[in-house]
Amino acid sequence: MTTFVADGGAARATNAALVARLERLPVTRRLMLIRVIVGSATFFDAYTVLAIAFAMPKLVDEWHLSASQVGLILSAGYLGQMVGALVFGWLAERIGRLHTLLITIVLFVSMDIACLFAWSAASMIVFRFVQGVGTGGEVPVASAYINEFIGARKRGRFFLLYEVIFPVGLMFAGIAGYFLVPTYGWKAMFIVGVIPSVLAIPLRWLMPESPRWLASKGRVEEADAVVRKLEDDAVRQGLALPEPVVRPLDPKATARSDWRELFRGIYRKRTLMIWVLWACVYMINNGLVTWLPTLYKQVFKLPLETSLAYGWITSGVGVIASVVCALLIDKVGRKRWYTAAFLAATVPLLVLTALGATTATQVVVLAPIAYAILQTISFSLYLYSAELYPTRLRAIGTGFGSAWLRAGSSIGPLMVGWIVADLGTRYVFTAFAAVALVGGLVTMVFAIETKGRVLEELSP
Repeated sequence: MTTFVADGGAARATNAALVARLERLPVTRRLMLIRVIVGSATFFDAYTVLAIAFAMPKLVDEWHLSASQVGLILSAGYLGQMVGALVFGWLAERIGRLHTLLITIVLFVSMDIACLFAWSAASMIVFRFVQGVGTGGEVPVASAYINEFIGARKRGRFFLLYEVIFPVGLMFAGIAGYFLVPTYGWKAMFIVGVIPSVLAIPLRWLMPESPRWLASKGRVEEADAVVRKLEDDAVRQGLALPEPVVRPLDPKATARSDWRELFRGIYRKRTLMIWVLWACVYMINNGLVTWLPTLYKQVFKLPLETSLAYGWITSGVGVIASVVCALLIDKVGRKRWYTAAFLAATVPLLVLTALGATTATQVVVLAPIAYAILQTISFSLYLYSAELYPTRLRAIGTGFGSAWLRAGSSIGPLMVGWIVADLGTRYVFTAFAAVALVGGLVTMVFAIETKGRVLEELSP
C-alpha cells in the first residue's frame, strides 16, 4: 500500500527541484568514472556468467558428464541469479544501491574461488548456484543506480555504452577460454575471473549514493550534497550548466510503497510485459551462447580449439551489435527496436530449421546472426526496465524483471539438452524461433515508448 508523508507538498517541491538539477547536468568526468567503476564489476559479472560454458567441454571429458548434468551445471548459476535478482532488488530499496552492490560483488568473487575447488558435478552445481545469487543481484541494482544519475536526453546512450561492457565481458570469456582451457585446463577460467574481480571491491568506496534514492528516503541534505558536487564538477570543467527547468511531480513521487505496487495501476501491464521480454530473449540467447561450444565438440565432433573459437564468434558479433544499438536506440526508440529485433531473429532460426542444422558451418553462420540481433535487446532491457518504474520501485522492479532473465536463462540450456537428446539439433532452432515470435508480438501490443522522457514523468 502506498503511503504519503505529512509534508507531502514540501517534499514534492524539493524532489522536483532535485530532479530538475539532475536533468540539466552534462556528462562530467565524475559521471564517466562512475560508469567505468560500475562497468568494471559488470564486466567480470558477465565473464563469470559465461566462464563455465568455455570450461564445460573440458569438464565433460574430465568428469564424464552426461547431457543432463551439463544442463544442470549451466542452469544452476541462472537459478541462483533469479534468487539474487529478487533478494538484492528488494535490499537495494532498503539499504541503498552502493551497500547492496558491495555485498553482491563479495559474494560472486568468493564463489569464483570456490569453483576452483569443485570436485564433481554436484559440487559445481552448488557453487554456481550461490555464485549466481551474487551475479544476479549486481546487474539490476547497478542498472538502477546508473539510470538515476542521467537526464532523459542522454540516458539511453550513456547507459548503454556502460551496458556494452556486459557483452564485452562475455566475449572476453570466449577469448580466455580459447587460449587457456586447451593448455591449462578448466580451472584457468576461474583463476582469471578472481584476480581482477577482487580489485573492483574497494572501488565502490569512491562513488556517491544515488541522489534520487537518498531523496526518496527523506535524506534531502545528502542528496543535495551529491548533486552540488556534480554541479561543481561541471563548472570546473567549463561545461554548460543551463538553468534547471522544474516540472511539477505527481504526489506519488514522494510516496513510500512496497513490491505489491508492481501489480497495480499502470505498473501491472508494464511488469507483465517486461517479464515476457526478459524470459523470451534470454531463453534463446543463453541457450545458444552457453551450449554452442559443447554442441560443436559433442555433436559435430570438432576439435576443442575449433569449438571454443566458434563459440567466441557468437560473443564477438554480439558486442558489435550492442555498440550499434547503444548509438542508435535513442533515435529509433525502445519499442520499435525490440519489435523489429525479435521478429528479425526468427529468420535465421527458421532457416537453420529448414536446412536441418546438419553441419557446423550452417550453425556458426546463422546462429550468431540470431544471437547478435537478440543481443541488442538482452543487453538494453536493463535500461528499459529501469525506465518503467519510479525511484521507489526501480531497483525491485528491475530485479523482479531480471529474475525472469534468470528463469529464461536456466530454461534455455535445459531445453537445448532435452531437445538435442530426444529430437535432434534442428528442432532447438525451431523452438527458439517460436519464442522470438512470442517476444515480438508481446512487444508490439503491450510495450510503451520511453525515449527522451524524464523518469518521473514516465513513472509517477
